[in-house]
Amino acid sequence: MLNFVIGVILLNMGGPDSLDSVKPFLRNLFSDRDIIKLGPSFLQKPIASLIIRKRLESVRKAYSLIGGKSPLLDITKAQAKALEESLNSSQFAVHGSRLFKVYVGMRYWHPFIEDAVDHAIRDGISRILALSLYPHYSIATTGSSLKKFEDAIKKYHVDYSSVTSWFNHPLYINALVENIQKGLKAFDKKPVVLFSAHSLPQKFIDNGDPYVNEIQGTINTILKKIDIQWYLSYQSKTGPVKWLEPTTEHMLHELSEKGVKNLLVVPISFVSDHIETLYEIDILYKGMAKELGMNLKRIESLNTSSKFIEALADIVIKGVKDIGWI
Repeated sequence: MLNFVIGVILLNMGGPDSLDSVKPFLRNLFSDRDIIKLGPSFLQKPIASLIIRKRLESVRKAYSLIGGKSPLLDITKAQAKALEESLNSSQFAVHGSRLFKVYVGMRYWHPFIEDAVDHAIRDGISRILALSLYPHYSIATTGSSLKKFEDAIKKYHVDYSSVTSWFNHPLYINALVENIQKGLKAFDKKPVVLFSAHSLPQKFIDNGDPYVNEIQGTINTILKKIDIQWYLSYQSKTGPVKWLEPTTEHMLHELSEKGVKNLLVVPISFVSDHIETLYEIDILYKGMAKELGMNLKRIESLNTSSKFIEALADIVIKGVKDIGWI
């Protein structure tokens, strides 16, 4: 067994690794009542099957347009590698020893969260920190992932903890600001900025979910550093319930009517590229904006940018210090 003292598991949504895996990925996604309740619990899977049957071909087509799979696993693995290198080059890596080992655990497709936990245990890890890669807490994202993590790890006698929200972490904000500033420079005239966040069922917010407040908290912190004209919208609505508004599609039409010609989209709740950035924004919304007479560009996703990895490392170090592991 390896001699790593602290394991870090990056929790993320996951995505299909081929066109053939789109259907089982969607089945896992729509079967999760933490993300969307489809009638009473005994009807969840039958209703999910109906939704998948209706949407499968369009979703497969979207993935085919971005390379035939989600890039999320490759990006998250690269983030894990960069984070591990950063953590083990810190002041806590004494005489070349490696204090941290970073793993990847996905909620809805391989490698699953429970697989990551099992992997860490086999490596002899005795302390495990789960780090959600969703900056903004919601029961539908971080909450669901942590529930799966806790179910998996309670089988073992190890210490564990989690970091559930970091929406206003200074280094994360700096990484976003850096990419926004780069995006602004891509226009001849200063554009309007549209923050586009992943949508949620409105009922979650009505029941006290902090997601919208944390999204606004991130934006407010950004606004202290740069002067921009901005709007907020929500994308990626799925399922037959009321979701957050305004939608990004609606906002594109509204901004066109206001005479906006240059638009910089900031996918505010996403730290990595996947179908929501590469297809929805880069293809669907960009085409829609062009038809409306607007020049739409998107900021680079954080992915493995040095400032973002620095932010994740600081979040991990503070997390393990707060619980007395170092």
